[in-house]
Amino acid sequence: MEQTRTDDDPASGSATELDWLRAIARQDRAAFEQLYRRYHGLLSRFLSRFTARRDVIEEMVNETLWVVWRTAGSFRGESKVRTWIIGIAYRCLMKHLRDHPLEPTYGAGERDQEALHDPAPDESDARQAELRDWLRHGLALLPDEQRMTIELAYFLGQSCEEIAAIMNCAVGTVKARMFHARLRLRNTLPALGGDAPLPSHIARA
Repeated sequence: MEQTRTDDDPASGSATELDWLRAIARQDRAAFEQLYRRYHGLLSRFLSRFTARRDVIEEMVNETLWVVWRTAGSFRGESKVRTWIIGIAYRCLMKHLRDHPLEPTYGAGERDQEALHDPAPDESDARQAELRDWLRHGLALLPDEQRMTIELAYFLGQSCEEIAAIMNCAVGTVKARMFHARLRLRNTLPALGGDAPLPSHIARA
């Protein structure tokens, strides 16, 4: 199964991030500011797929990075720094979803941001926006664990092993959730968007 890394891919910066984390463990505020700037946007975009409330997104980002500040010394290098930080954000998000079960989780916040950047899209862009909107509706109908697996894999580009570390489960569980999520999407999306096929990057096994 192929996955696409975002522009925040840490492949070339993981050593730098580890240095930052070690410095943060020594209460180095300059290192924390560097890490904060690197991850604030990534975490905001990820969390905006689950809530449209900018105040809630900012609160969860700050909570995540506050945990990083307080617990940097506990990082043992058993995963990438990125995986560890996303795991903290995942736990903050799941706590929020448990505490606010009736709050809509459809990612309108990200959709509105796209509209601000492109207020007058051409026909092709409008079609792409429609497909993204359609896919978000389908994702919002998945059980939380299945949706989170799909989002981590295809939005953040995490591997099955990384997702297992983030969600604290077995790799086989991640693969099973991905399989059932794709199956649900195949059955659900045609009803939402006509006869259009499941997007190839998700349909691909």
